[in-house]
Amino acid sequence: MTHKEDLLPRITVNHRVMVGKPAIRRLGITVEHILRALSGGVSDRELLDEYPELEREDFQAVYAYAAELVEEEKVFPLGSSA
Repeated sequence: MTHKEDLLPRITVNHRVMVGKPAIRRLGITVEHILRALSGGVSDRELLDEYPELEREDFQAVYAYAAELVEEEKVFPLGSSA
């Protein structure tokens, strides 16, 4: 199993690449694109076939990045219904 410290550097942010959206290794393939594709039923195998520059570790990096965002998320109640 790869450690998140090894995976997260695969996610890059550069204002010149995809308008600064988090991308995989500056390839112009965004974290959002991968997550939307996977959640829409596209398999990782299909993505690897469509984007041969991707590596399996890139998917792990996307998951690690998403987990970091969710970990930091805070949810506050808007009000009480009495």
